[in-house]
Amino acid sequence: MITIEFVVIILCLLVGTRFGGMGLGLISGIGLFILSFVFGLQPGKPPVDVMLTILAVIGCAATLQTAGGLNVMMQFAERLLRRHPQHITLLAPFTTWMLTFLCGTGHVVYTMFPIIADIALKKGIRPERPMAVASIASQMAITASPVSVAVVSLVSIIAAQHGLGQAWGILEILAVSVPASLFGVTIAALWSLRRGKDLADDAEFQEKLKDPKQREFIYGSTETLMNQRFPKQAYWSTWIFFAGIAVVVLLGALPELRPAFEIKGKMTALSMNLVIQMMMLIAGAIMLIACKVNASAISSGAVFKAGMVAIFSVFGVAWMSDTFFQAHLDELKMALEGVVKSHPWTYAIVLFLVSKLVNSQAAALTAVAPMGLMLGVEPKMLIAFFPASYGYFVLPTYPSDLACIGFDRSGTTRIGKFIINHSFILPGLIGVSCACVASYLLVQTFF
Repeated sequence: MITIEFVVIILCLLVGTRFGGMGLGLISGIGLFILSFVFGLQPGKPPVDVMLTILAVIGCAATLQTAGGLNVMMQFAERLLRRHPQHITLLAPFTTWMLTFLCGTGHVVYTMFPIIADIALKKGIRPERPMAVASIASQMAITASPVSVAVVSLVSIIAAQHGLGQAWGILEILAVSVPASLFGVTIAALWSLRRGKDLADDAEFQEKLKDPKQREFIYGSTETLMNQRFPKQAYWSTWIFFAGIAVVVLLGALPELRPAFEIKGKMTALSMNLVIQMMMLIAGAIMLIACKVNASAISSGAVFKAGMVAIFSVFGVAWMSDTFFQAHLDELKMALEGVVKSHPWTYAIVLFLVSKLVNSQAAALTAVAPMGLMLGVEPKMLIAFFPASYGYFVLPTYPSDLACIGFDRSGTTRIGKFIINHSFILPGLIGVSCACVASYLLVQTFF
């Protein structure tokens, strides 16, 4: 019976991914219905705290985008890349990593892809080299951003388990995830320096150039933000956003700065969940007032839409999976506890595979991490294998990868004949595996 119920969950995930993030949340509702009405399982609890924190972060980031702050960041990034075009393969991934690190979502970097492609072509560098690893880096940074959905989810999950959040707060998680993520991106970028043939030696590319229309299409236009001028409010919004992030990190590092309340006879500092929610709402409110943001336009931006889809997918997937795991926790503990405790890397493999199924690091964490803690995985192992939550590059179906392919006019960034042999698979595997190794070593050495 457990096997049949688990198959129902997997089928819902597989079907849901065909319809994107919203489809994933909706189809999970069908799975939840079957588990409850057909198999008689008591419904679990949806991750309300996680969803509310995500909502606050997305609201702030969407306000930043509407105020023009994201364009300011991307213009600065483009200025750096165009100053050093010969190093585009190394600089591009760190640029997209930093944008995601600051904003908490990889969806902010799409404007950079045509700029990276243009710089690479003008310098005679194979665009696949910087573009593929730049797309990978933009997603790897999610595990390093203090305002990303994935980091917020992990903080909430660990904090919910018997007060473990006091020992593993946001600062401890970032102290591991930031250097580990950067290390993985660095190795992937260094590997990308010599990948593929140079454009001068690529027979397929040279054949395209023989057609005047193709040549014009490849080299004809220049994508740039360099000539755009932004109002002063756009710059203000950027600094307000940075200040909000800084306060979150500060309060996470110094719990004594947070107010304490008596809970069950014990004085407990205000949870970081609520701190993040408050600070993101405050930062968004200050931007709204000081930067004269059109409030009605906030909900129409790309960041807000992507964030709401993420909330919905987390809602459905986490509720469905929690129903299954809570109902069969004792059986699963008996069957898996010894294996998971003695071989914690098996948790990383499950997290990686589920990430591909749900196409979301946060959704994968909310489905797998609580199960790992219930089965006896140490919280530090959850942090050590945090980078494994990014596995959706395995198949080139994620929006950032598809956008990357579309913006590369040279055609070098592509999906191979066998689907799996696409431009992102090797830099993704290199980046994630190296980040996991670095993260594991950091946790074992310092914690």
